Amino acid sequence: MTTERTALEARAAHHAALADAARLAVMDELTLGDRSPSELQAMLDLPSNLMAHHLKVLEDAGLILRRRSEGDRRRTYLTLVADAPEEPAPAPGLRVGRVVFVCSANSARSQLAAALWRRSSTISVASAGTHPAERVSEGAKAAAKRHALKLTRTKPQRLADIASADDYIVAVCDNAYEELGSRVALHWSIPDPVPNGSDAAFDSAYAELDRRVRRLAPLLTAS
Repeated sequence: MTTERTALEARAAHHAALADAARLAVMDELTLGDRSPSELQAMLDLPSNLMAHHLKVLEDAGLILRRRSEGDRRRTYLTLVADAPEEPAPAPGLRVGRVVFVCSANSARSQLAAALWRRSSTISVASAGTHPAERVSEGAKAAAKRHALKLTRTKPQRLADIASADDYIVAVCDNAYEELGSRVALHWSIPDPVPNGSDAAFDSAYAELDRRVRRLAPLLTAS
C-alpha cells in the first residue's frame, strides 16, 4: 500500500507541476533537445526570476534535470528525465537532407548515435567532430558490440570536410554545441563516457542516445 501511495503522490506532483502554461511550454521545448535556462527564458519571454521559479517546480517534481556543461562550465543545460510523463511530440514531417551527429572528437557519442540512427531510420546519416580524434574509442566499439550495434566509420572525420547546406545537425556534446551555435538544429547534453572509460559510462550514453534517436526518427522525413 505504501508503494502505491508513493506512486500516486509522484503522479500528483507531476500533474501539479504541469498545471501551468509556462511549464508546459518548457516541457515542449525540451521534448527533442536540451536548453539552457537563458535560452528558455528568451524563447518564452519570461523574466529571469519567474523562469527560475518554473524550473525549480519542474526539477522538484522530478520532470527535468540540470547538467553542467562539459565545455563552458558556467553554463547548465536542462533535459527531460527519461521516465517523466511524455508530452505529445511535435507533428512529424520536417524534411531534411541528411542527419549529422556531431561531438568534439567523433570518437564515441556521435559514432554510436549515427549507428543507432541507421537502425531506426532510412534517412541518410553521418557523424563528425569539430576536433576529431585519431581513432574511434575502444569503449565505444565495445559498447556497440554489447548492444549488437554496427559501427560503420572506422576513422573520425571533421565536420568541415563533410558538411552540406541541408544537413540537420544534432550536437551530442556541449563543446560542439557551444562551438557551432546556430548551425545546430538540436542539442543533446550527453556526458562524455571516454574520460570515465567504464562499461557503465558507455552503456549510459548508449541508452540515452537510443531513447533520443527513437523519439526523433519518426518526426523527420527525407527531402
